[in-house]
Amino acid sequence: MLRTEFFGRTVRFINAWVFVLLISAQVACTSNKHVAVISTIPPVTMEPSRGLPPDPVPRAEPRSRYGNPPSYKVLGKRYYTLSSSDGFTERGIASWYGKKFHGKRTSSGETYNMHAMTAAHTRLPLPTYVQVTNLQNGKKVIVRVNDRGPFHQNRVIDLSYSAAKKLDIVAKGTGLVEIRALDPLHYRQTENTGTKATQNTYTEKTEDTAVWTQGTGQRTAHGRPVVFVQVGAFSKRASAEQLLSQLRDLNLGTISVSSILRGREELHRVRIGPLPTVQSADDTFARLTDLGMREHRVVIE
Repeated sequence: MLRTEFFGRTVRFINAWVFVLLISAQVACTSNKHVAVISTIPPVTMEPSRGLPPDPVPRAEPRSRYGNPPSYKVLGKRYYTLSSSDGFTERGIASWYGKKFHGKRTSSGETYNMHAMTAAHTRLPLPTYVQVTNLQNGKKVIVRVNDRGPFHQNRVIDLSYSAAKKLDIVAKGTGLVEIRALDPLHYRQTENTGTKATQNTYTEKTEDTAVWTQGTGQRTAHGRPVVFVQVGAFSKRASAEQLLSQLRDLNLGTISVSSILRGREELHRVRIGPLPTVQSADDTFARLTDLGMREHRVVIE
């Protein structure tokens, strides 16, 4: 009898100790945000089992409590969050992020899912719905911006794997795109009437741009999207010509002065290009940085 009672007490003690260990392990896991979040995500595959998801339908949503500070700093650079996305358009180089970040927390506090139709942007309010157009093949997608990034100097948007796949930029890693913010309150009306959103100063129309290559004086029309590195922009053409003269002997490739009307004023831009690839644009940008220049940027026309 005594042996039986002792055995029963021993079993109850062991069961209680195992229960304590299990609770401790669970607390340890939940203290690590990445581990806890990843455990709720199914195993990652590069292709969703049922194909690519449909584009989301824009809808009015409250602003993220976590993702919209007036400004924030990453890698020594300060970024300023826009108070509104109304009329926002932008051209530039898109990249994408996938398996490495799958299941991790986004800047809005949501969990990143590489198979969802989402994106990251440095300045747009979170969330914002945008239409992204691949300027090289005409394909378009709608994505919900719920994260911050990309923090690469020459990239304007980071797409989820599925969004990049639908735009055909996964293989190359980057693509030339146009971003247009959508108004959820008038989205259906806009789609039905075919009304285009008002463009702001982030987008420049190719047909309004006259390019004078030094020594030719000819107007160049661009049919397909092309990449330039813009070194400077001036209201006086003489200032642009002076910078052009300083750059001429640096073996940077084709350098020209491009002029465009902004309202009633003419703006003279010093540009290198057109450049054949995104990599060549990155290399040119890096070289200008090494030379101590700070105002240059990559532009798409």
